[in-house]
Amino acid sequence: MKQRIHHILWQPETFLALLVASLFGLMGQLDPAFIQWHVQRELSTHAWELAIIAIPMTLVILTGGIDLSVGAIMSLTAITLGMLFQSGCPLPLACLAALLAGILCGALNGWFITRMQVHPLIITLATMAAYRGVAEGISRARPVSGFPSSFAWLGQGLWLGIPVAGWLFLGLLVVMLWMMHARSFGTHVYAIGLNSTATRFSGIRVDRMLLAIYTFSGGVSALAAILLVARRNTAKADMGMGMELGVITAVVIGGVSIFGGRGSLLGTCLGILLIHETREFVSWHWNRDELNLLALGALLILSVVFQKLLRHKRATP
Repeated sequence: MKQRIHHILWQPETFLALLVASLFGLMGQLDPAFIQWHVQRELSTHAWELAIIAIPMTLVILTGGIDLSVGAIMSLTAITLGMLFQSGCPLPLACLAALLAGILCGALNGWFITRMQVHPLIITLATMAAYRGVAEGISRARPVSGFPSSFAWLGQGLWLGIPVAGWLFLGLLVVMLWMMHARSFGTHVYAIGLNSTATRFSGIRVDRMLLAIYTFSGGVSALAAILLVARRNTAKADMGMGMELGVITAVVIGGVSIFGGRGSLLGTCLGILLIHETREFVSWHWNRDELNLLALGALLILSVVFQKLLRHKRATP
Protein backbone atom coordinates (compact mmCIF):
# COMPACT_ATOMS: atom_id res chain seq x y z
CA MET A 1 0.00 0.00 0.00
CA LYS A 2 2.82 2.37 0.92
CA GLN A 3 4.60 1.64 -2.37
CA ARG A 4 1.40 2.28 -4.32
CA ILE A 5 0.89 5.66 -2.63
CA HIS A 6 4.54 6.54 -3.32
CA HIS A 7 4.06 5.56 -6.97
CA ILE A 8 0.96 7.76 -7.33
CA LEU A 9 2.63 10.75 -5.67
CA TRP A 10 5.55 10.62 -8.10
CA GLN A 11 3.41 10.51 -11.23
CA PRO A 12 3.54 13.50 -13.64
CA GLU A 13 -0.26 13.74 -13.50
CA THR A 14 -0.10 14.24 -9.71
CA PHE A 15 2.40 17.05 -10.11
CA LEU A 16 0.24 18.69 -12.79
CA ALA A 17 -2.91 18.38 -10.69
CA LEU A 18 -1.15 20.08 -7.78
CA LEU A 19 0.17 22.77 -10.10
CA VAL A 20 -3.33 23.44 -11.49
CA ALA A 21 -4.79 23.58 -7.97
CA SER A 22 -2.05 26.01 -6.89
CA LEU A 23 -2.71 28.14 -9.96
CA PHE A 24 -6.42 28.35 -9.18
CA GLY A 25 -5.59 29.29 -5.60
CA LEU A 26 -3.28 32.08 -6.77
CA MET A 27 -5.82 33.36 -9.31
CA GLY A 28 -8.51 33.34 -6.64
CA GLN A 29 -6.34 35.52 -4.43
CA LEU A 30 -5.41 37.99 -7.20
CA ASP A 31 -8.84 38.22 -8.82
CA PRO A 32 -11.71 36.25 -7.21
CA ALA A 33 -14.11 37.12 -10.06
CA PHE A 34 -12.00 35.15 -12.53
CA ILE A 35 -12.68 31.76 -10.96
CA GLN A 36 -16.46 32.18 -10.82
CA TRP A 37 -18.37 29.49 -12.74
CA HIS A 38 -20.06 31.75 -15.30
CA VAL A 39 -16.74 33.43 -16.12
CA GLN A 40 -14.95 30.11 -16.51
CA ARG A 41 -17.76 28.75 -18.69
CA GLU A 42 -17.61 31.80 -20.95
CA LEU A 43 -13.82 31.67 -21.26
CA SER A 44 -13.84 27.92 -21.94
CA THR A 45 -15.23 28.56 -25.43
CA HIS A 46 -11.69 29.56 -26.47
CA ALA A 47 -10.22 26.19 -25.54
CA TRP A 48 -12.46 23.46 -26.94
CA GLU A 49 -10.96 23.27 -30.44
CA LEU A 50 -7.46 22.90 -28.99
CA ALA A 51 -8.69 20.36 -26.46
CA ILE A 52 -10.40 18.24 -29.11
CA ILE A 53 -7.32 18.12 -31.37
CA ALA A 54 -5.08 17.32 -28.38
CA ILE A 55 -6.74 13.88 -28.04
CA PRO A 56 -5.48 12.44 -31.36
CA MET A 57 -2.23 14.39 -30.99
CA THR A 58 -1.62 12.49 -27.75
CA LEU A 59 -1.94 9.20 -29.65
CA VAL A 60 0.35 10.47 -32.42
CA ILE A 61 3.10 11.52 -30.00
CA LEU A 62 2.71 8.35 -27.91
CA THR A 63 3.66 6.39 -31.04
CA GLY A 64 6.80 8.51 -31.40
CA GLY A 65 5.36 10.62 -34.22
CA ILE A 66 4.26 14.21 -34.71
CA ASP A 67 1.56 15.94 -36.74
CA LEU A 68 2.36 19.52 -37.70
CA SER A 69 -0.46 19.69 -40.25
CA VAL A 70 -3.45 19.84 -37.88
CA GLY A 71 -3.77 23.63 -38.13
CA ALA A 72 -3.51 23.53 -41.93
CA ILE A 73 -6.14 20.77 -42.08
CA MET A 74 -8.40 23.03 -40.03
CA SER A 75 -7.83 25.82 -42.57
CA LEU A 76 -8.55 23.60 -45.56
CA THR A 77 -11.65 21.97 -44.09
CA ALA A 78 -13.03 25.27 -42.79
CA ILE A 79 -12.78 26.88 -46.21
CA THR A 80 -14.16 23.71 -47.84
CA LEU A 81 -17.21 24.04 -45.61
CA GLY A 82 -17.54 27.74 -46.36
CA MET A 83 -17.14 27.46 -50.13
CA LEU A 84 -19.63 24.61 -50.41
CA PHE A 85 -22.18 26.46 -48.29
CA GLN A 86 -21.68 29.61 -50.37
CA SER A 87 -22.26 27.64 -53.57
CA GLY A 88 -25.67 26.48 -52.34
CA CYS A 89 -24.79 23.09 -50.85
CA PRO A 90 -26.96 22.15 -47.84
CA LEU A 91 -25.08 22.86 -44.64
CA PRO A 92 -25.15 19.26 -43.30
CA LEU A 93 -23.64 18.00 -46.56
CA ALA A 94 -21.01 20.76 -46.46
CA CYS A 95 -20.06 19.69 -42.92
CA LEU A 96 -19.86 16.06 -44.03
CA ALA A 97 -17.66 17.05 -46.97
CA ALA A 98 -15.39 18.99 -44.60
CA LEU A 99 -15.07 15.93 -42.33
CA LEU A 100 -14.26 13.71 -45.31
CA ALA A 101 -11.66 16.22 -46.50
CA GLY A 102 -10.00 16.14 -43.07
CA ILE A 103 -10.04 12.34 -43.02
CA LEU A 104 -8.44 12.22 -46.48
CA CYS A 105 -5.76 14.72 -45.44
CA GLY A 106 -4.93 12.65 -42.35
CA ALA A 107 -4.95 9.43 -44.38
CA LEU A 108 -2.52 10.99 -46.88
CA ASN A 109 -0.16 11.83 -44.01
CA GLY A 110 -0.44 8.27 -42.73
CA TRP A 111 0.11 6.80 -46.20
CA PHE A 112 3.36 8.68 -46.70
CA ILE A 113 4.54 7.71 -43.19
CA THR A 114 3.69 4.01 -43.45
CA ARG A 115 4.08 3.21 -47.16
CA MET A 116 6.75 5.66 -48.27
CA GLN A 117 8.59 5.53 -44.92
CA VAL A 118 8.84 9.32 -44.69
CA HIS A 119 9.51 10.68 -41.20
CA PRO A 120 6.34 12.19 -39.65
CA LEU A 121 8.09 15.50 -38.98
CA ILE A 122 9.08 15.89 -42.64
CA ILE A 123 5.82 14.83 -44.26
CA THR A 124 3.52 16.76 -41.92
CA LEU A 125 5.71 19.85 -42.32
CA ALA A 126 5.31 19.48 -46.09
CA THR A 127 1.57 18.86 -45.96
CA MET A 128 1.15 21.75 -43.52
CA ALA A 129 2.39 24.07 -46.27
CA ALA A 130 0.50 22.22 -49.01
CA TYR A 131 -2.89 22.11 -47.27
CA ARG A 132 -2.69 25.77 -46.27
CA GLY A 133 -1.66 26.71 -49.81
CA VAL A 134 -4.67 24.86 -51.23
CA ALA A 135 -6.95 26.63 -48.72
CA GLU A 136 -5.56 30.03 -49.73
CA GLY A 137 -5.84 29.14 -53.40
CA ILE A 138 -9.45 27.98 -53.48
CA SER A 139 -10.67 30.82 -51.24
CA ARG A 140 -8.50 33.56 -52.77
CA ALA A 141 -8.10 34.81 -49.18
CA ARG A 142 -11.80 35.77 -49.03
CA PRO A 143 -13.82 34.85 -45.92
CA VAL A 144 -17.24 33.22 -46.04
CA SER A 145 -19.90 34.24 -43.53
CA GLY A 146 -23.68 34.31 -43.15
CA PHE A 147 -24.16 30.88 -41.59
CA PRO A 148 -27.57 30.21 -39.97
CA SER A 149 -28.05 30.66 -36.23
CA SER A 150 -28.83 26.96 -35.83
CA PHE A 151 -25.30 26.20 -36.99
CA ALA A 152 -23.81 28.79 -34.63
CA TRP A 153 -25.33 26.80 -31.74
CA LEU A 154 -22.61 24.17 -32.24
CA GLY A 155 -19.88 26.64 -31.33
CA GLN A 156 -21.74 29.08 -29.10
CA GLY A 157 -24.67 27.19 -27.56
CA LEU A 158 -25.10 25.52 -24.19
CA TRP A 159 -26.66 22.21 -23.24
CA LEU A 160 -27.32 21.55 -19.54
CA GLY A 161 -25.24 24.60 -18.72
CA ILE A 162 -22.12 23.38 -20.53
CA PRO A 163 -20.97 24.46 -24.04
CA VAL A 164 -21.95 22.03 -26.79
CA ALA A 165 -18.30 21.81 -27.89
CA GLY A 166 -17.42 20.76 -24.34
CA TRP A 167 -19.85 17.84 -24.56
CA LEU A 168 -18.26 16.78 -27.85
CA PHE A 169 -14.84 16.88 -26.21
CA LEU A 170 -16.04 14.84 -23.23
CA GLY A 171 -17.66 12.25 -25.50
CA LEU A 172 -14.50 11.88 -27.58
CA LEU A 173 -12.37 11.69 -24.44
CA VAL A 174 -14.52 8.94 -22.87
CA VAL A 175 -14.37 6.85 -26.05
CA MET A 176 -10.58 7.21 -26.32
CA LEU A 177 -10.06 6.44 -22.61
CA TRP A 178 -12.06 3.25 -23.12
CA MET A 179 -9.98 2.39 -26.20
CA MET A 180 -6.72 3.05 -24.37
CA HIS A 181 -7.53 1.19 -21.16
CA ALA A 182 -10.18 -1.42 -21.92
CA ARG A 183 -8.89 -2.61 -25.29
CA SER A 184 -5.58 -3.87 -26.65
CA PHE A 185 -5.38 -0.70 -28.74
CA GLY A 186 -3.80 1.26 -25.88
CA THR A 187 -1.16 -1.40 -25.22
CA HIS A 188 -0.25 -1.42 -28.90
CA VAL A 189 0.05 2.38 -29.02
CA TYR A 190 2.51 2.42 -26.13
CA ALA A 191 4.40 -0.52 -27.61
CA ILE A 192 4.86 1.27 -30.93
CA GLY A 193 6.22 4.32 -29.15
CA LEU A 194 8.66 2.30 -27.08
CA ASN A 195 9.96 0.09 -29.89
CA SER A 196 8.15 -0.04 -33.22
CA THR A 197 10.48 -2.69 -34.67
CA ALA A 198 9.93 -5.12 -31.80
CA THR A 199 6.21 -4.39 -31.91
CA ARG A 200 6.11 -5.23 -35.62
CA PHE A 201 7.95 -8.52 -35.03
CA SER A 202 5.48 -9.41 -32.29
CA GLY A 203 2.73 -9.59 -34.91
CA ILE A 204 1.07 -6.21 -34.36
CA ARG A 205 0.14 -4.42 -37.58
CA VAL A 206 2.05 -1.22 -36.85
CA ASP A 207 1.48 0.39 -40.24
CA ARG A 208 -2.26 -0.16 -40.07
CA MET A 209 -2.42 1.38 -36.60
CA LEU A 210 -0.33 4.40 -37.59
CA LEU A 211 -2.49 4.95 -40.68
CA ALA A 212 -5.61 4.82 -38.50
CA ILE A 213 -4.17 7.25 -35.93
CA TYR A 214 -3.12 9.86 -38.49
CA THR A 215 -6.45 9.50 -40.29
CA PHE A 216 -8.20 10.00 -36.95
CA SER A 217 -6.08 13.11 -36.36
CA GLY A 218 -7.19 14.57 -39.69
CA GLY A 219 -10.85 13.82 -39.04
CA VAL A 220 -10.79 15.36 -35.55
CA SER A 221 -9.00 18.45 -36.92
CA ALA A 222 -11.89 18.83 -39.37
CA LEU A 223 -14.39 18.51 -36.50
CA ALA A 224 -12.53 21.25 -34.62
CA ALA A 225 -12.64 23.42 -37.75
CA ILE A 226 -16.43 23.02 -37.99
CA LEU A 227 -16.79 24.07 -34.35
CA LEU A 228 -14.51 27.07 -34.91
CA VAL A 229 -16.48 28.18 -37.97
CA ALA A 230 -19.71 27.83 -35.97
CA ARG A 231 -18.28 29.84 -33.07
CA ARG A 232 -16.98 32.68 -35.24
CA ASN A 233 -19.71 32.47 -37.89
CA THR A 234 -16.97 32.84 -40.49
CA ALA A 235 -14.83 30.48 -42.55
CA LYS A 236 -11.37 31.76 -43.48
CA ALA A 237 -8.24 30.20 -44.96
CA ASP A 238 -6.10 31.29 -41.99
CA MET A 239 -8.22 29.47 -39.43
CA GLY A 240 -6.17 27.12 -37.31
CA MET A 241 -2.92 28.98 -37.95
CA GLY A 242 -0.53 28.18 -35.10
CA MET A 243 -2.92 25.60 -33.62
CA GLU A 244 -0.33 22.81 -33.99
CA LEU A 245 2.10 24.61 -31.67
CA GLY A 246 -0.50 25.11 -28.96
CA VAL A 247 -1.67 21.50 -29.17
CA ILE A 248 1.84 20.01 -29.08
CA THR A 249 2.75 22.30 -26.16
CA ALA A 250 -0.33 21.15 -24.21
CA VAL A 251 0.47 17.48 -24.84
CA VAL A 252 4.13 17.85 -23.83
CA ILE A 253 3.27 19.88 -20.72
CA GLY A 254 0.81 17.08 -19.93
CA GLY A 255 3.72 14.66 -19.56
CA VAL A 256 3.65 12.86 -22.92
CA SER A 257 7.20 12.09 -23.98
CA ILE A 258 8.09 13.54 -27.38
CA PHE A 259 10.03 10.31 -28.01
CA GLY A 260 6.89 8.20 -27.53
CA GLY A 261 5.78 5.42 -25.22
CA ARG A 262 5.15 7.51 -22.10
CA GLY A 263 2.23 9.73 -21.08
CA SER A 264 -1.55 9.67 -20.77
CA LEU A 265 -4.74 11.37 -21.90
CA LEU A 266 -5.33 12.50 -18.30
CA GLY A 267 -2.00 14.32 -18.37
CA THR A 268 -2.95 15.95 -21.67
CA CYS A 269 -6.23 17.20 -20.17
CA LEU A 270 -4.32 18.73 -17.25
CA GLY A 271 -1.85 20.30 -19.67
CA ILE A 272 -4.71 21.85 -21.65
CA LEU A 273 -6.28 23.20 -18.46
CA LEU A 274 -2.96 24.65 -17.30
CA ILE A 275 -2.29 26.41 -20.60
CA HIS A 276 -5.85 27.67 -21.01
CA GLU A 277 -6.14 29.08 -17.50
CA THR A 278 -2.72 30.73 -17.68
CA ARG A 279 -3.50 32.39 -21.02
CA GLU A 280 -6.94 33.57 -19.98
CA PHE A 281 -5.87 34.90 -16.58
CA VAL A 282 -2.93 36.87 -17.99
CA SER A 283 -5.24 38.39 -20.62
CA TRP A 284 -7.96 38.99 -18.02
CA HIS A 285 -5.79 40.49 -15.27
CA TRP A 286 -2.93 42.21 -17.11
CA ASN A 287 -3.88 42.19 -20.82
CA ARG A 288 -0.23 41.84 -21.79
CA ASP A 289 0.61 39.46 -24.67
CA GLU A 290 4.30 39.41 -23.81
CA LEU A 291 3.51 38.27 -20.27
CA ASN A 292 1.33 35.53 -21.76
CA LEU A 293 4.21 34.21 -23.84
CA LEU A 294 6.60 34.48 -20.89
CA ALA A 295 4.23 32.58 -18.59
CA LEU A 296 3.66 29.80 -21.14
CA GLY A 297 7.40 29.43 -21.77
CA ALA A 298 8.06 29.26 -18.03
CA LEU A 299 5.33 26.63 -17.58
CA LEU A 300 6.76 24.49 -20.37
CA ILE A 301 10.30 24.64 -18.97
CA LEU A 302 9.05 23.99 -15.43
CA SER A 303 6.97 21.04 -16.56
CA VAL A 304 9.77 19.43 -18.58
CA VAL A 305 12.31 19.86 -15.74
CA PHE A 306 9.98 18.43 -13.11
CA GLN A 307 8.99 15.50 -15.31
CA LYS A 308 12.64 14.67 -15.82
CA LEU A 309 13.22 14.82 -12.07
CA LEU A 310 10.15 12.64 -11.43
CA ARG A 311 11.34 10.01 -13.93
CA HIS A 312 14.75 10.01 -12.28
CA LYS A 313 13.15 9.66 -8.85
CA ARG A 314 10.99 6.72 -9.95
CA ALA A 315 14.00 5.03 -11.53
CA THR A 316 16.05 5.39 -8.37
CA PRO A 317 15.61 2.39 -6.06
